[in-house]
Amino acid sequence: MDIRVPHLGEGADSGSVVSVLVKEGDRISKDQTLIELENEKAVAPIPSSHAGVVKKIYVKAGDKVTVGQAILSLETSGSEEAFPSTPTKIASPRHPAELAMTGGGVGDFVYHSSSGAPPPASPTVRRLAKDLGIDLAKVKGSEAGGRIVLSDLKAYVRRLRDLAESAKTPSPSAAGKAPSEKVDFSKWGKISVRPSSSLRRKIGQRMTESWTTVPHVTQFDEADITSLMALRKKNAGAFEKKGAKLTLTPFVMKAVVAALKKYPAANASLDEETQEIIFKEYIHLGVAVDTESGLIVPVVRDADKKSLLQIAQELEGLAEKTRQRKISLEELKGGSFTISNLGSIGGGPFTPIINKPEVAILGVGRGALRPVVVSAAGQEKIESRLMLPLALSYDHRVLDGADGARFIREVAHNLENFKEKDVK
Repeated sequence: MDIRVPHLGEGADSGSVVSVLVKEGDRISKDQTLIELENEKAVAPIPSSHAGVVKKIYVKAGDKVTVGQAILSLETSGSEEAFPSTPTKIASPRHPAELAMTGGGVGDFVYHSSSGAPPPASPTVRRLAKDLGIDLAKVKGSEAGGRIVLSDLKAYVRRLRDLAESAKTPSPSAAGKAPSEKVDFSKWGKISVRPSSSLRRKIGQRMTESWTTVPHVTQFDEADITSLMALRKKNAGAFEKKGAKLTLTPFVMKAVVAALKKYPAANASLDEETQEIIFKEYIHLGVAVDTESGLIVPVVRDADKKSLLQIAQELEGLAEKTRQRKISLEELKGGSFTISNLGSIGGGPFTPIINKPEVAILGVGRGALRPVVVSAAGQEKIESRLMLPLALSYDHRVLDGADGARFIREVAHNLENFKEKDVK
């Protein structure tokens, strides 16, 4: 018999194998742990439902498995299958690719037998299908001889649910479309009409896709940049002699680089098809530039290998090329993290939209003088300090709230603790 992944809990239908604790040829007892499975944020032991000898193992550490998938083949003294004695809750799939892998199509298969015999299946599967009102002749079996097992039945039910939901739920691409009713605004006064540029349409398309497909969370914080701005003012002249403007943005970029080294998940991307997290060993920072056509994001490559002066020089050149629309397509690709600094325009904290396929973006508002309680020499006093609002939007599938809070606090800490040697 095959021992299969049992129901993992409400709303959970998959997990990753952390370790396999048996090997082929082992004699195991009932309830002995076979594998450890990581699901959501916990690692759970998966026990054997029967005693016997392990004949073949189908999984290895790192594999992603779903409910009903075979873990190993077991030789037992009896012929009963490793199915639960009570009907298992049919878990809903999290990714369309899972449906494609498990088979069990809807409407594209009908079982035929020249002898008129019903489709091959165990009594447990037949009983569950009857309880759910499912015709097993429409379920394609994945085992030898077309035998239907529990995973085939679950895949069929998932497909039914998926088709039902897709019929009533608009797709992400449909979200954000204009209403079908056309409004004549000229009825209420004078108007002028200008076509939307291709760039503006592309920005809208990308932002809509990101907002509707990525679970955004925005974390807010602020940094005391009083000392930093004094340092900037002191060294601005030296930078100008080198042909670079020492603005706040290069400081923010250096602060972000140090934070990304400490928290590399913020520099990653999520492969939505395989559900794998891709950690990048490079740091290419995208910086949003305000142009007449909208925000464009050129990329400063290998920002972690460049000095503050080099970053300031490159950023100024890229920004100028972007405003003149002379930036190449290649210079807009490959970013691993984006910074949007609106401080020169004004406004406080805001909620930037992630530049997909990146997993995080830092929004920087305008610094403002505020009364702040400062501790010095064991005493507390109120001082006027220049406080910079920060906002980190991140993909909650990759970064948890605690990770987001640690990252933005690290950026703030780095801005508050710049040293003279770092500027020189």
